[in-house]
Amino acid sequence: MRGALNRLVEPSISILEPMWRSARFCRRGLSSMSDGCLVQLEKRADGVAVITLNDPKRLNALTADMGDEFSAIVDSLTKDACQGVGAVVLTGSGRAFSAGGDLDFLRDRSNDTPSRNAVIMRRFYERFLSVRRLPVPVIAALNGPAIGAGLCLAVACDVRVAFSKAKLGVTFVNLGLHPGMGCTHFLPKVVGQQQASRLMLTGDVVSGTEAKEIGLALKVYDSPEECLQGAISLAGRMAKAAPIAVRSCARSLRMAQDDGLEKALWREADAQSQCYNTDDLKDGIEAVAEKRAPRFTLFEGHNE
Repeated sequence: MRGALNRLVEPSISILEPMWRSARFCRRGLSSMSDGCLVQLEKRADGVAVITLNDPKRLNALTADMGDEFSAIVDSLTKDACQGVGAVVLTGSGRAFSAGGDLDFLRDRSNDTPSRNAVIMRRFYERFLSVRRLPVPVIAALNGPAIGAGLCLAVACDVRVAFSKAKLGVTFVNLGLHPGMGCTHFLPKVVGQQQASRLMLTGDVVSGTEAKEIGLALKVYDSPEECLQGAISLAGRMAKAAPIAVRSCARSLRMAQDDGLEKALWREADAQSQCYNTDDLKDGIEAVAEKRAPRFTLFEGHNE
């Protein structure tokens, strides 16, 4: 906490001006800005750190490798108690926040056993839900599409702001898959049980504007750039507040949310592992690849 207590922020510093120090953090460690990391970390002079999912060609699809880098960044921040950092902004590079799970990863799961899949999925969740370990508030800046696991990651953050035209949805059921990464736990706490049920059971995609109307986003902005700027501005206000009080408050709020989380994560991992062996998921994956509507089977009974 040393340094943070004495931090002074120049009021004239624009949030878009160059950072006083900037580095990318990869699974292999700190690297130069030219390296092709899947996740970037930038620390700003105003006490805000920006974590960026950085696989724009694949719309920042969440993979195990990206998860390793993501959790390594969390570890790098938490091991020194986020010294000099009062709040974190999480966003995506390019035109998306995250398009969700990687199709190749899903195909591999459909060829594995349910018991192995349950463990693999639980570990996959842990990589990205490590965001909950950060001792400071985390704001998700939804600069573009946040779909499936991508939106689950955003919902696990403390606050979300969005680009008004961003497409947001937990579309698992339209793929033939049970929601995961804590979605069934966090989403009802964010938008209420009824809206969460609607979003998860239909796979509806909403705009950033509607997300604000249902409580999924705190604010919306007219462009992706303004969305990131707004998130950094809000994070900066948090970073200027009393650091011990802010951290303890963030921890208390998360504790209230996290009751029952472990049980929900195992339930999701088990349910997803059962879905991986269905024809519905296999066709759902191919439908996405072929850009067609899926041909799901008629329900003939399923034993939980």
